Amino acid sequence: MLCLFLNRIMAQRIEMQICLGSSCFSRGNKDVVNFIKEYLRKNHLDDKVIFKGARCMGLCSNGPNLIINGVTTEDVTIYKIESILEKELSRLL
Repeated sequence: MLCLFLNRIMAQRIEMQICLGSSCFSRGNKDVVNFIKEYLRKNHLDDKVIFKGARCMGLCSNGPNLIINGVTTEDVTIYKIESILEKELSRLL
């Protein structure tokens, strides 16, 4: 029974990784990271979303890059991130 409960909790969690490579960082990733942290806090999603930084993803010319549950989104800017989060996290809100 405990296993079923834990599996259900993990299925509802979302894993997000943001590239922290120097190219993505120089393209404004710091602002995007701060926005994501605030968005998760404001929407009480801290316990439902695993958000962490990642080493260079090798997609430097298309960065900043964000992976959500294995799907890569490129060219993530401060202007685009809110709509990306709303689309990807809507089932948790």
